[in-house]
Formats: sequence, structure tokens, C-alpha cells
Amino acid sequence: MPAIRARRIAASRLFATALGFLTLGPAVARAQSRPFELADLGRIVRVAEPQISPDGGSVAVVISRANYAQNQYDATLVIVDVATGAQRVLISGRSGLASPRWSPSGDRIAFLASAALPPDRGAMAPSGGSMARPLAQLHSVRIADDSVTLVTRAPLGVQQFAWRPDGGAFAYVTADAPAPRGTAEGEKFNDSFEVGNDDYLVRAAPTPSHIWLVSVGGGDDRRLTSGAWSLPTVRPPGSPPSPLAWSPDGKKLAFAKVPTPHSGDFWQSSVQVMDVATGAITALAGGTRTEGFPLFSPDGAHVAYWYSRNGDAAYGRDLFVVPATGGTPRNVTATLDRNLARTFWNADGRSFLVAANDEHRVSFWEQSLDGSSARKLDLGGVSPNSSFWADMSYRGSGAIAFVGTTPTRPAELYVMRDASSAPRRLTDVNAEIASRALGRTEMIEWKGPDGVRSNGTLTFPPNFDAAHSYPLVLVIHGGPRSATLETFSSQAQLMAAHGWVVFQPNYRGSDHLGNAYQRLIDNDAGEGPGRDVMAGIAAVRKRGLVDGSRIAVSGWSYGGYMTTWLIGRYPGLWRAAVAGAPVTDLVDQYDLGDANVSRGRPLGGSPWVGNRRAAYDAQSPMRYASKIRTPTLVMHNVGDDRVTVTQGYKLWHALTDNHVPTQFIAYPIPGHNAADPVRARDVQRRWLGWLAKYLDGSGPI
Repeated sequence: MPAIRARRIAASRLFATALGFLTLGPAVARAQSRPFELADLGRIVRVAEPQISPDGGSVAVVISRANYAQNQYDATLVIVDVATGAQRVLISGRSGLASPRWSPSGDRIAFLASAALPPDRGAMAPSGGSMARPLAQLHSVRIADDSVTLVTRAPLGVQQFAWRPDGGAFAYVTADAPAPRGTAEGEKFNDSFEVGNDDYLVRAAPTPSHIWLVSVGGGDDRRLTSGAWSLPTVRPPGSPPSPLAWSPDGKKLAFAKVPTPHSGDFWQSSVQVMDVATGAITALAGGTRTEGFPLFSPDGAHVAYWYSRNGDAAYGRDLFVVPATGGTPRNVTATLDRNLARTFWNADGRSFLVAANDEHRVSFWEQSLDGSSARKLDLGGVSPNSSFWADMSYRGSGAIAFVGTTPTRPAELYVMRDASSAPRRLTDVNAEIASRALGRTEMIEWKGPDGVRSNGTLTFPPNFDAAHSYPLVLVIHGGPRSATLETFSSQAQLMAAHGWVVFQPNYRGSDHLGNAYQRLIDNDAGEGPGRDVMAGIAAVRKRGLVDGSRIAVSGWSYGGYMTTWLIGRYPGLWRAAVAGAPVTDLVDQYDLGDANVSRGRPLGGSPWVGNRRAAYDAQSPMRYASKIRTPTLVMHNVGDDRVTVTQGYKLWHALTDNHVPTQFIAYPIPGHNAADPVRARDVQRRWLGWLAKYLDGSGPI
């Protein structure tokens, strides 16, 4: 009887959700002709982390909505039926909900979510008091009755996990606790620590992260690895840490190992294979840098993993294959020439499904194991979401699920029956935004003065008239290993709705046109990319649609670098500029940021050895700061460990000392971007307001 009742409850939920899904249309129709505006940012629904069930009949996905009252994104774990699109909410109301993973049998889904632990478990309040601090812990929910089990109680939280193939246990990763302080008189107050290759904001020595094993019901946690070395961790933006990978028989684990827990050393990663029963660990391919993301073949005989071509991080990530017992690795994507963002074995063990930025969009390919062929899949006009990591799921045969966008529709869940089928949209959560009067986006191409081919997108005002000329606003992407593609951009649509043509140029160093294009940025951080952008502006102006007296430039992170470089290097062109989290001093990037010493490789090494400092100074935008005359808004998080706020201060002082109209807006939060909805909206409001003031002469937005 309980099982029958559970099935009836599940069926009623499916029907109710499906009814709500199908009757969404009238409300959307009423909202149709209104332009996209700042308030619509909070109406965009986030869709992420799709996971196909073992039987292929359902997709679990995390759907999040902005909650301005609590300044958070409220996440729900939803199961979507592949055949009907009907939705069932499985988990809601849990902070930090992320990383859903089906059990091998499909009866449960494991996920991470915040959980407060009692003080005796070692959790500490941020103030150092006795209150518990909620950290990410591993949970599982039973599909039949929605019952949730708290699986882990790791004092420092869980970073990642993987189901054992038999479904009876999990491997998970957590950080080691700090060493206890001394007991001698006064030593409990001694919190000094030794500095390593870390960002300047660290307040304690980082501790290694290691692998533990826990049963599916929780309890009896067993440490599997230990030592001064660590598994890699990541800080956004970026791909997730290299995932744990079980062998099909559950006897071995493959993982990435870094020599220390210091963030500047994480590029020295190598793939290891551990015998779970004995704890013996062996290096898979013998490399010492840029290895990661291992995957056992379906028969367990081989391991595929990512490795930068020639071991040089300037190149894109290729897929290598090596026997699981070790041996000589072989590059299977050498001819594909793209920087990989996701890889999966096919069930036959003779090919892969891979994803990467590619020309106009993110593409999928079926890549042969012998490296001889790569067949691009037809995704129509949909571009899968990928921010250094393609947001997709694949079981090795049959259906593919991914989160994707088009230029006029934010993220939705799509499925493909197989690699030869067209994508089918399963959700309609952003129908309201898609119904707005949105601007058309197109990709354009051009060549620079040195013959280098680049491309980028133009987004036009919704009521664009080719007979008129418009202000031109540049929004330059960060990275630089990233790319602007034909996808939905809320920022570009906001600007287009304001009556501006929005140009989002790619430049050498972007990762969508192959290794040669990507590597051109080495020891040429500003001058070459600057020529690419300027040539793109010239190509746009040839169309006769730009008011040449009203051109603005803006960007965040490396986009802030390019903004600062361009307004100093080409000072007479710009009416206004916005530099968000701008890289302005490459020495500060080397000394103080989270990647620190790894930043030295493209510039030949440390700025403190020989005469290399000259290259850092020559390629830092501060070189031209005294020439800037463009009114410039600077924005930065004070706790930014990726691009240190010191660089924003340097730019602001250079501007104020030269009597350039400027404003410096700081956010008292950690991280490289505004991760909460209130501050994210404020960033866009100030960005738009500054440009409007100087392009249109209008007041604040």
C-alpha cells in the first residue's frame, strides 16, 4: 500500500505540474510587446545541471529564481519527463542546492546542499563563535516518496562526490581540518601561518583536500587519501574541479592530484589511479602539469583525460587516451582543434561525445577513438550553455540533455533522442522573457591589419532602422580564454532596448577558432587583441549605422583589461567607458591573484627575474593610464581574489589625478563577480546609467 500511494502522489504531482506548464501561455501573451528592461533581470529563470536518468526517461535539473527580498537565488530540483515535458518538483527550499546525480539504479538522486552542523562536529561560525555554519553536505532523496537522507557531516563541507557503480557508497572530497594550535601559554591566540602561492586575501594556510568513502545511508566515513598534496579546488568563474571517476567494477578511482593546496600551484596537476581496497596510488601517464578530468572507458581498460596540447597551457585542452594500467597516452582530438569543455565515452567504447566553443556557437561532435574523424552534430540554432564547462548530460548511448539558449531566448532544457536527432525544448520557463521585444543578434567577421580573422556579435535595437545611425557600445568578454557566441545576453538586450547597437568582439586569445588563434595572445596581452577590436569597430562603422561621435567601450575582468587598454592606447575615440574588475597591472596579477605565479608563463616567467619586468609593464594598461581622457566608471568587489581590487584603485587614482570624470563603485563581498541578485542588478543599473549619461545625456537608470 505505501508504494502504491507513493506512485499515486507522484502521478498527481506530474499531472499538476504538467497542467501548470501547459497553461503558461495566456500570461505570457499579455506581456508580449513590452521592451526588455532592468526589472526583467529578476524574471530570468536559471536552468542548470541537467542529469539524465539511467533509463533515459527523465532529466533532473536545477531551476532557480531570483529572490530579492532574501537576496538569493531560490533553487529547486525538478524532474522533467522526456516524453511529455511534465515537471515534478523533488526538492525545494534548501540553500546551496547543486550537483544532482542519479543513483545507478535510478531510485535516488544525490545532491549537495547546505546543512548546519553542531559545534562538536568542528564547524565554526564566521565570527569564530560557537554557532554552526552551514556548509555543503551530501544528501540523497528517494524518488518514490521524496524522503531525504543527510549522508555526510564533513566539518569543512563536501566539494564533490561520485556514486560507486553498485550504488552502495559514495566517494567524496573534503578539505582537511587545520592543524590544532599549541597548548602552551598564549599559543591558542597564535594564528600566524606560512604564505605560499596564494592570493593576498588568504587569512590562514590552505589545507589539502582529500577523498573519503561513505555508505549510501551515511556514517562509517573512511579516509582514502592523505598527505601534503591535494585534489584541486576551484573558485568561480571557471570549470568545476576535476571530477572523481570510478572504474566500472568499482575497484579503482581516477582523480587529479596537485602538489600543494596553494591555488597558484593547481596547474601542476596529474591524473592518478587508486586501488580502493589497498589505497595504492599510481600516476596514470607520468605527466606533472595540466592533466585532469579522467574517465574510465565502459570496459575499464582505458582512461580518457584532458591535457593541454604539448603540456603548454597556452593551447586548448585535448582529449588523450591511455591504458588504465598506464602507458603511452595518445591524443584523439588533435585534428578537432578546439578547446574542450566536456567529454563522454560512448557506450561502445570506440568513440566519444565532446563539446567546445566553436565559431558562432558551442558545438557537439562524435569523435572517433582513433582520432581520424569528428562528426559535428546538428543543433539547429540552439547553443548549449558553456562557461568553461558545457552544461550537459549523456549516458553513453541514446539521449543527450543540455541547457541551451538562442539569441532571443534565455536558458531552457533541451533533449536529443540520439546524436542524429534535432534538439527538442523540454521547458518553457523563460517564455515571458522570450516574448519581450528583443533585439536581433548576428555574427560578423573581419580581418585585422595583420591578416588575423576575428568575429563577434552585433545586437540591434528592437526597432532598428538602417536609415538611422546609433550609438555603438562595446561589451568585451573576459577570460581571455572564452568567446562571445550567438546566445542570449541579458546585458546586450538591455543596452539594445536603450537604443544602442551593441558590439561584442572576440579577439586573439579567445578559444573558439582553434589553437593558433588562441595562442596568438602569448606575450601580446594588449597590442594584438587591441588591433583585433579596433579592426572590428572599423568593420561595423563601414555599415553606416554608427554615430562615430558616440562610441563607448566596457567589459569585466579581461574585458576590463581591454577596456582600460583601449581608452589609453586609443584615447580619442571613446565617449564613455565602464571597467569592471579590470586587470590593469600584470605584476599585481602575478603577485596577488589566486592563480598568481601561473600567470607568468605567457610572459616568459617571473617579473622579478632578469629583465622580464619590462614585458609586464609594457603589456599592462597602466602604461597608458596618463593618456586616458574618457569618462570611466570603475567597479570592483573588495574581496576579489581573481583580479585584486588593488588594480581598480590604481586605475581610479590615475583617472582622478588627471581630472578625468570617474566614479569607483566597490562591493564589500568576496569573489570575482556579484553572485547575488541584488548586487548583480546594481552592477547593470550603474553600467547602463553611466553609459546613458555620456551617450544620451540622460539621467540615472
